[in-house]
Amino acid sequence: MVKIGMIIGDRYEILEKIGTGGMSDVYKAKDHKLNRLVAVKVLKQEFSENANFVSKFRIEAQAAAGLAHPNIVNVYDVGEENGIYFIVMELVEGITLKKYIEKKARLSVKEAVSIAIQVSMGIEAAHNNHIIHRDIKPQNIIISKEGKVKVTDFGIAKAATSNTITSNVMGSVHYTSPEQARGGYSDEKSDIYSLGVTMFEMLTGRVPFNGETTVAIAIKHIQEEMPSPREYISEIPVSVEQIVFKCCQKSPDRRYQSMGELIVDLKQSLMTPDEDFVKVIDPDEEGSTKMITDNDMERIKKQSKYRDSMEEAMHLRKEADVKKSAKKRYVIEEEDEEEEDEEYYESEYEYYEDEEDEDEDYDPKMERLTTTLAIIAAVLVGCIVLFLVGNAFGLFESDLFGQDSEQTEEQEEEEKEQVEMVNVIGKKIDDVKVELLNLGLTPEIEYEESTQYEAGIVMSASVNAGTMITEGDNVVLTVSAGSEGIEIPDVVGMSEAEAVATLSKEGFTVNKTSGYDAYIKEGNIITQSPSSGSKAPAGTAVTICISMGKDKVPVPDLMGKSEEEAMAMLIEAKLELGVVTETNHENPDLSGLVCYQSYSAGSSVAEGTKVDISISLGPAQATFKFTDSIAGPTPEEDPAYKAGTMVTVTLMADDGTQLLSTQTASFPVQQQNITGIKVGTGYVLFQYVNTTETTTVTNEDGSQTTIEGASENKEVRRPIQFAAE
Repeated sequence: MVKIGMIIGDRYEILEKIGTGGMSDVYKAKDHKLNRLVAVKVLKQEFSENANFVSKFRIEAQAAAGLAHPNIVNVYDVGEENGIYFIVMELVEGITLKKYIEKKARLSVKEAVSIAIQVSMGIEAAHNNHIIHRDIKPQNIIISKEGKVKVTDFGIAKAATSNTITSNVMGSVHYTSPEQARGGYSDEKSDIYSLGVTMFEMLTGRVPFNGETTVAIAIKHIQEEMPSPREYISEIPVSVEQIVFKCCQKSPDRRYQSMGELIVDLKQSLMTPDEDFVKVIDPDEEGSTKMITDNDMERIKKQSKYRDSMEEAMHLRKEADVKKSAKKRYVIEEEDEEEEDEEYYESEYEYYEDEEDEDEDYDPKMERLTTTLAIIAAVLVGCIVLFLVGNAFGLFESDLFGQDSEQTEEQEEEEKEQVEMVNVIGKKIDDVKVELLNLGLTPEIEYEESTQYEAGIVMSASVNAGTMITEGDNVVLTVSAGSEGIEIPDVVGMSEAEAVATLSKEGFTVNKTSGYDAYIKEGNIITQSPSSGSKAPAGTAVTICISMGKDKVPVPDLMGKSEEEAMAMLIEAKLELGVVTETNHENPDLSGLVCYQSYSAGSSVAEGTKVDISISLGPAQATFKFTDSIAGPTPEEDPAYKAGTMVTVTLMADDGTQLLSTQTASFPVQQQNITGIKVGTGYVLFQYVNTTETTTVTNEDGSQTTIEGASENKEVRRPIQFAAE
């Protein structure tokens, strides 16, 4: 019974239960040896007591542990302790695809295809290692918090199916292939069918076949046609619909024959979703009876004539030879064989032959040419066979073409040079290393405590003195650690500084190397040599390999690509699409395309890195500003204007945008600060009323005339040039 806080396998501390399934419970645990969090899947008791199941489960889980791919939940370890059978896996923080679909009702086409591509890449890696999942379904696909898609539970399905586990344990029958439902042989194409059903559910939010019992659903997988996802969601592109159809063909021969083929079509659907490029091949149709055209008939006739002429020529030659040698019995046998052959060809082609063809003679020139070529070919083949046999028995001392065989032997000796192993027992390890390296051999050192030899003295070697050994081979040296050797501490998983400090404290020196590791944090120790637990004298050099993090991959050039193309290229490069933004770009040819990527093309980044991109909105539009005061109408603009008149002042851009509208009787209008004007020109419009007062005019005759005051609506337009921002 697994309890919180217990440690299994002497290294995995159970922290909490995070899930349960038909065959196992899943716990979050801490790996104290590598100082990382892991997921521990523990088989339920009813399966742990089944020895046959446990045996197959261990074999399959160990095979799955050999997989390492960004789209697979990697298996780290398989073990057993006190009847508890467990596997240790990568801990992925996230939710299953099943819950993700339930949360969103259904996924967008682009998101569904993107997830399908990542799932396909993970399954393809397994298929390349001859591992079939057999239980692909949304429940076995996890989407991490970072958006990474991973397939889990490799190996368990085969162990389960081989032990006739009931359907309620084996997961949902909704995703099983027809051949699995029949209980027959399943292979890589069974996984392709199940992935097709999973894609159907991502696109529509439902499974294609449903029923009251598992048997009813299984029968539908065997007998009923797959419904079209477009019946439920009409906007699904035709290419995606056809991909689902091809994945879910009843006959495995009509499906995609590999995950690689499926990935190609999925990527194509991202770039040309409405193009009908998916081809379903019907092997029955390819092997069906077909009508023969006139051209085919003519070709068959010509071949028949040629074959008949050759047979007749050979028959005449053999008959002549036989007559000369007067072997009557042989003649009869040969003629019988000829007649049988002629009957065969006549029966095979009599439907196509015309009566006039039977009387046509063979071409003697062609017959002579063919015979000559056949003789030459026979002579050449005979020479080659003779040379190969003679060479195998050492009959030829030199090359047929005049090359010196001794030169070839010398080259072979140089390639496979042998050296004699020297006596190293009782010598100091430093001297022995130099001696072996000078011979071209590679020393490997192991330490053991000894009371017979002083520390640092070689006690034994994997190759005896005087033995001939190939240059470049390894020689394992067992070296004395003295009677009180120091145990080498375990520094795997520690930081570089912590490891160096730990080893130095025990009196060891440190050599450093580096390497990539997807699961060991950058700067921490991946491996050490000699290994922990062994004993060695103080001053021994311990080599530690420091992690440089995940393996680096080159960033593809996304400039000028559409968002969909960029996503496909990143997925193919084992990277992820990050944040997508829109921005202006001066190059008009990039409108609607990628104009920026957060990592430059060709640079090396860790697998799974998110690359942000920007889509161009086209060239940025130039803008202008108005930062000035506005003076009143001038005498040149209106001689009748009088200071103090109430004026409506309107500032307009030439595109019709009103920038300012105010009334004032006092000029200048205070300084304005208007920005973001889209055109470079505009005008100020002054609107006011000019008035004249009533006046009295004295005429020449002394009489007076009164002139009544008047008013006049006035508009003055003043052009303006705005300043560029």
